[in-house]
Amino acid sequence: MELTKLQITEANLIAQQDFFEKHGEPMYCGFAWVDVPVTRTNSKEAKKLMELGFTKSWKPKTMQLWISQKTGNFGQSMDMKLAGAEAVANLMLKNGWDVTVGSRPD
Repeated sequence: MELTKLQITEANLIAQQDFFEKHGEPMYCGFAWVDVPVTRTNSKEAKKLMELGFTKSWKPKTMQLWISQKTGNFGQSMDMKLAGAEAVANLMLKNGWDVTVGSRPD
C-alpha cells in the first residue's frame, strides 16, 4: 500500500491529540520535523515526498517535513510537535522509508 498525504496528516493529528489529552499543552516552544535522505532533490523519490508535503531541506540530498501543531490552544508546543513528528516517522518507517526526526527549542 502506498503512503498518502492524508495518512501522514492523520498520524500527526492523532499523536498530538493523544499527547494533549495525557499531558496538556506544555509551554516549551520549539519546532519539530522529519528528514528523509534522497539521492537527488529532483529524483522520483523526492517528487513522491513532495506529494506527501515534504520540501527541500537546507541539508544536501534531504527532503524535510516541518510539523505544525494541530491541537491545543497556543500552537507553539515543541513536545506536541515532536509527538506528531515521531508518529509520522514511525508510519514512514513501516512503509519502507529511511527517516529521522529532528527538533529544536525556540
